[in-house]
Amino acid sequence: MPPTVVIDCFPERARAYKQGYDVVVVDVIRATTSAITVVANGGRCFPVSSVADAHRLALRFANPLLAGELGGERAPGFEMNNSPAELAARRDLSRSVILVSSSGTKLIQEAKSCEMVHLACLRNSAFLAHRLAGRSSRVAIIGAGSRGEFREEDQMCCAWIARDLIRAGYRPENGLTARIVKRWQDERPAAIVEGKSASYLRRSGQLQDLDFILSHINDLTADFVLRDEEVVLMTSDDRVATPHRGVVDTRRETSVLW
Repeated sequence: MPPTVVIDCFPERARAYKQGYDVVVVDVIRATTSAITVVANGGRCFPVSSVADAHRLALRFANPLLAGELGGERAPGFEMNNSPAELAARRDLSRSVILVSSSGTKLIQEAKSCEMVHLACLRNSAFLAHRLAGRSSRVAIIGAGSRGEFREEDQMCCAWIARDLIRAGYRPENGLTARIVKRWQDERPAAIVEGKSASYLRRSGQLQDLDFILSHINDLTADFVLRDEEVVLMTSDDRVATPHRGVVDTRRETSVLW
């Protein structure tokens, strides 16, 4: 049997892939881009599904940075929005970042009971596909969705990863996966500019995030995974790189190069 890949959408769908899959979660605008950016810049990131969960988790840290949005607007009582551009520019990432979003962090939380959870965005999609190829017999790539829609930018990211896996010998599990790959496999990143998520960023004066996303395409050769509520970077020797706590051995995880 050849290995398989499937594309799906919405947080609740993660439950369908609890066993036998490497699960890839995608929320290009903006949660997975934000989380990956924090960890790539040497910080710690803890995605949570609600504002209440964020405030509860904050009690465990001396001076956490609460970043997040509800309906696209900064969450109440939070220091900043779910903004990858602003997070990339910060110089205080020794503070643990607690991240919440309308759908992306909910997807991450729904997926945490799966066997292996990877985070993807346009910054690391090519590398992640390369690392998964031949290492996992079944891959599920799940877009976060927004307002009941599988948004264009998430379809594109999911399709790019699936396309590369198919080229490596994987078989699409269903017709929807094949159709999404066919639609987006050759599109340029600028195609997402006319989507609803990008339009919202323009209307709300948050174009810096759209500019950041479009100017950071496959610039990271890294695998970011969820482990014990935290997004962490895997190293080449099957360990978790944790900048502020040293390196913790985790041989059961998938190894990557960065």
